[in-house]
Order: sequence, then structure tokens, then C-alpha cells
Amino acid sequence: MNKEVLGIFLLFVVLFGIALTYSTGLQRPILSLTNGIKTTYKESVSSVAQSYNEHFNQQDNIIALEKKLKLYEESHLLLHQVATELNALFVENNSSFKVKPQVELVRTISYVKFGDINKVWIDAEAFDPTKVYGLVHKENVAGIVIMKSGRPMALLNGALKSSYAVYVGPNSAPGIVHGLNTEELIVEFIPTWINVKVGDEVVTSGLDNLFFPGLKVGKVVSVEQSQGYQNAIIKPYYNASHPDYFHLIKNIR
Repeated sequence: MNKEVLGIFLLFVVLFGIALTYSTGLQRPILSLTNGIKTTYKESVSSVAQSYNEHFNQQDNIIALEKKLKLYEESHLLLHQVATELNALFVENNSSFKVKPQVELVRTISYVKFGDINKVWIDAEAFDPTKVYGLVHKENVAGIVIMKSGRPMALLNGALKSSYAVYVGPNSAPGIVHGLNTEELIVEFIPTWINVKVGDEVVTSGLDNLFFPGLKVGKVVSVEQSQGYQNAIIKPYYNASHPDYFHLIKNIR
């Protein structure tokens, strides 16, 4: 009798595992539950760490944070003033252009799958599932964000499907970059008549409406020819080994 019960239990576990792997309907509530637990855990850990720091290093932390807050507030006011005056200039010249960038600080919840460091769940508010967003870490491009199983998922630079428009080198050679392996990216479809060489810097072009123009991506380590175009292998500036906090670009203008 015990063997029969054990056999039925094991069969149920196997069938449930198969259903979970191939059924999006089952994945969504389970992902929602597990992500909620992970978010609560991270918030609890952050709260304990914050209490510890406040108790032992309260004075130093407060002074440092006040300086940073003052700097951020000043920078925000300056940027707001520049954007306001630029928009007024557009209106004065009957231009339809408008400068209204939107950036949100987001936090990593967990890896999507163990063993793949290039895909992480993030905690983002007011996320539009029909859009693709740019992701930045300390002024360097980190990847893109899409909707997956009802949750915002970050495809970091090393992911094959993390692609966006870039310029290569001082001649602004256009191309499309995406993940190649855990340590390198590849820029494809670079016109052959534009000179690209090792050491050239790769930056975002802004033509894909995902990133501000000029954000740093990496440097060229090798160049190769491919079917009427040239490809550039690049070493990215962002290291995906320790994903934590990012800035999500919700609107570039």
C-alpha cells in the first residue's frame, strides 16, 4: 500500500513539473507568488541592514547621504531648468519637439533561471507590457527590459535577444549590438566603407528610442568581415556579475 501511495505521489510530481514547464497559465501565478516572497525577503534584509548601519554608523551615513542628496537635488534642478528653457525655445520657434525624459530607479528581484546571469526579474512600477525599455547601470548600458510571464524581465547585455542601436568609433559607424557570450558583445551590420578599428568606443545612437544618445556600451577588441558588412566584437563596460539596482529609461524625450 505504501509503495502504491509513493508511486502515485511521484507520478503527480512528474506531471506537475511537466505542466509547470510548458504551461504559461501555471507559470504566472507561481512566478507572482515566488517573486512576491523574494521581494518581501529583500525588503526585510534591507530593513535589517539599514537598522544595523543606522545603529553603528548613523552619523557618518547621514552626513554622506545628505551630501549626495544635495548633489542630486542640484543636478535635478539644473537639468529641469535646461529642459524647461529648451522646451520654451522649441515653442518660440513653432517646433513640435519636446524634452521630457523619464528615468526610474528599479531593483533586481532574482535571476529568471539559475545558471543564466543575463536574465533577471526586476521590480518596476507602471510598466507598459507593449514596450521595450532601456536599462542603465552607473551611466553604462546594461541591457533592455521586456514583459515576460506578466512580469518585467531584464535581458542584460550578454543575452542574445538584448539588442539596440549603436554608433562605433569617431566616425559614428551605425550598427546593432547584442549578446555574444558571457564576456563579449557583437555589433553587426556595420557598413564596410566606414573605418572601424580596435579600441574604438561604442555608444548608443538613440535611434531605437530606447536610450539617450551617447551612453557608453564598451570598446572594440576585434573586427571581422561578414557578407557585405563588418562586425565588431566589443568588451562591454557593464559587468553582469552583481546585478542590483538599475535605472530604467521610460521615455527619452
